[in-house]
Amino acid sequence: MAIGYVALVLHAHLPFVRHPESDYVLEEEWLYEAITETYIPLLKVFEGLKRDGIDFKITMSMTPPLVSMLRDPLLQERYDAHLAQLEELIELEAERNVHNGHIRYLAEHYATEFNEARQIWERYNGDLVTAFKQFQDSNNLEIITCGATHGYLPLMKMYPQAVWAQIQVACEHYQETFGQAPRGIWLPECAYYEGVERMLADAGLRYFLTDGHGILYARPRPRFGTYAPIFTETGVAAFGRDHESSQQVWSSEVGYPGAAEYREFYKDLGWEAEYEYIKPYIMPNGQRKNTGIKYHKITGRGLGLSDKALYDPYWAREKAAEHAANFMYNRERQSEHLYGIMQRPPIIVSPYDAELFGHWWYEGPWFIDFLFRKSWYDQGTYAMTHLADYLRSHPVQQVCRPSQSSWGFKGFHEYWLNETNAWIYPHLHKAAERMIEISHLEPEDELGWRALNQAARELLLAQSSDWAFIMRTGTMVPYAVRRTRSHLMRFNKLYEDVKVGKIDSGWLEKVEVMDNIFPNINYRVYRPL
Repeated sequence: MAIGYVALVLHAHLPFVRHPESDYVLEEEWLYEAITETYIPLLKVFEGLKRDGIDFKITMSMTPPLVSMLRDPLLQERYDAHLAQLEELIELEAERNVHNGHIRYLAEHYATEFNEARQIWERYNGDLVTAFKQFQDSNNLEIITCGATHGYLPLMKMYPQAVWAQIQVACEHYQETFGQAPRGIWLPECAYYEGVERMLADAGLRYFLTDGHGILYARPRPRFGTYAPIFTETGVAAFGRDHESSQQVWSSEVGYPGAAEYREFYKDLGWEAEYEYIKPYIMPNGQRKNTGIKYHKITGRGLGLSDKALYDPYWAREKAAEHAANFMYNRERQSEHLYGIMQRPPIIVSPYDAELFGHWWYEGPWFIDFLFRKSWYDQGTYAMTHLADYLRSHPVQQVCRPSQSSWGFKGFHEYWLNETNAWIYPHLHKAAERMIEISHLEPEDELGWRALNQAARELLLAQSSDWAFIMRTGTMVPYAVRRTRSHLMRFNKLYEDVKVGKIDSGWLEKVEVMDNIFPNINYRVYRPL
């Protein structure tokens, strides 16, 4: 009998980036990189575990923007071309380095990887959502939802209808996609404020995730800390992030991804190769960019990029197996220690951004594969679980009121509200007021209906927490500013056109093509609760 549970939770999210009006936009490659480096490798892991009879359990959010992009024919077509370009480049690399043994070995490694990606992509006809859904249907994977566009809910709580729209639109989209209602939600940025659980309950959700201090500072103080979920007064459960297991993976000082054997993210062929050679494979305007082909390992702390040694996937895989064994060992000892104190099995909830595994930490999918295999064969102390299974088998928990929290810098709202991004909120709040106002209207014709629905889409897209996050990080800031402004300008034009009863049908049609998320949205979702 296991005396503990370990729940691995991956948050799969990207902002909605789709530009049919342009032949090339660099930011669309966020999706293409994630498909090649994270989502397809995770599917490979799941398929292998299933094939080998390992009854793995994992929870994974798939946010509405990500699902919408993965299912979009234009982006599927563009990804196909992106992958073909990678396949062409790596073939050139293998030929060019025929007398450079180690580089050729690495080029052949990538060629195999891209070929496997192609096979999986074509086997599912480019529909990776259906690929993940099959593992939900077999109860190995619990897919949960998120805010409709990852809006930062505590900073819009003065407009409850705006919060409700983020939750309800997401649940409806999930139902359309997966054929059932979602059981759980990853609150965007794990940001909780008191009262949001009432809306989660009204939407039919059973649980959400928050950072550890959201549980630790709950009222009354939970008897078992973060090692058991708590029930809010509405009956919706809250799971808290475990600090110890998170630090082992996330920490830049002691986390696994910093090992010398692992691949160096910041040394990429797109920046290293001779310009004329690499030019056909970088941006159309001639600017260099990452290709995803990287030949060097981290090597050691404090070294410059020019001092990095060549990467070896064999030794990196061995290190990933070693780290998985260490993670397993630590969870065994943690489970034993906690069981001795609690006198009941603890649940250790380990949530991470999905893109950490494969994109940022190239060996991450290997780590997950080894962890599930080792947990299945090499120990009996804890059981891997997903959150829905845990709640089904443990329906009685302490009732508490969680504390306001997020998993951002300093644990509250500072990362999304500071001197770099505070300017956006007066505009977002005004737009929310206006959307609530026009949600009372009853259009006289189809054009009015379309305009109101598009206004709802534009507000949701403007509210994405990704734009404030990017402004704070200082990377790709002009794009985040442009996206915020463009959605707000489109919203305001729609608002004014609706109010005066003169809708520009040609312009509306163009905007509907560009911002085509949530095709079945109903603007009335913004009506007072």
